[in-house]
Amino acid sequence: MEGTVDDIEADVDEFVHVEDCPACASQEVHEILSEKEVGGGADYRVRCESCSHVHLIQVRPPKAVSVQFTLSDGAHSISEEIEVDEDEIIHLDDVFDHAQRLWRVQTIHLKQEQSVRSADPRSIVSAWAVRCDLVRIKVTMTRGEESNSSIIESNPETVFACGSIIEIEGNKWRIRAIHTGRGRTLTGRREAAEIRRLFLHPPPEPRKRRSKMTD
Repeated sequence: MEGTVDDIEADVDEFVHVEDCPACASQEVHEILSEKEVGGGADYRVRCESCSHVHLIQVRPPKAVSVQFTLSDGAHSISEEIEVDEDEIIHLDDVFDHAQRLWRVQTIHLKQEQSVRSADPRSIVSAWAVRCDLVRIKVTMTRGEESNSSIIESNPETVFACGSIIEIEGNKWRIRAIHTGRGRTLTGRREAAEIRRLFLHPPPEPRKRRSKMTD
């Protein structure tokens, strides 16, 4: 049987609050007696339903602390102070949003240049992050005996396949080979994030149709 609107409102009013009770020395269900907004948070006067002990619970938003980051976007790097919550632990490979771009944490350093995998932001001396919502791929374009190098930008998840045709600055090229950090391949496909360089050749010329001989 479906509940009525009154039943649903009653369920909302009976929302259970479980908090630490100092008298019981355990987590117990509490009744909120009063609430007062303070400093962006609130003070709650509550009563333990197990022992009737009345006490105050203070809820405050975490303070912001600044972490010195080096942000690398391709060949360009800048130093920025980025605010994070003081109770937030920063880990390697964490992804965060800054300046409308996504960045991935690569290194975290404490005092004396000690490198760690995670740390409290207040103990971090410096950190390094690289942009991860866009990758830049080096390309070598070979036409005959002449080769030129350039860089293309791509979504990290875009797949490039050997033998496929791509367009760069209005010109079409065929992917001859893909070079990853582990070597070069003439077959297969790779996501952009895995690619270090693309080797491009002009696409094959379309075959000309033979004209029929007329009497």
